[in-house]
Amino acid sequence: MKMVIHISSAVHDPVIAKVILDTGVAINVDRADIDATSGEIVLEVPADACARVASAFEREGASVSVLEHPIIRDDDECVHCGACIGICPVAVFSFEPDWSVAMDESKCIQCGTCITACPHGALKIESE
Repeated sequence: MKMVIHISSAVHDPVIAKVILDTGVAINVDRADIDATSGEIVLEVPADACARVASAFEREGASVSVLEHPIIRDDDECVHCGACIGICPVAVFSFEPDWSVAMDESKCIQCGTCITACPHGALKIESE
């Protein structure tokens, strides 16, 4: 399951390492954008450990958003042109045998590249 962790400048400790040690859960970092004042991290966490990991991050001062659907497609707007396929760095999109565009949202890292590439505005990132 995907989750987004928001870390403010008030958090100075190695939060991810502390949560892994505290929970014993293997966490995969899909994307991280961190600077001197704040950070946003997209993580892949086993579904059965999601609540435990979220609680551990919150105890460390981070805010957590669980992503049920990291990327959302408006099927009324999508024309299945495939502009999202070649641009996605993690292969969320692919063509089906009938040339419709399939989507495996479990791979999404919320980079936003597909949103920019979509000529019909059919894609958006789930927000909190």
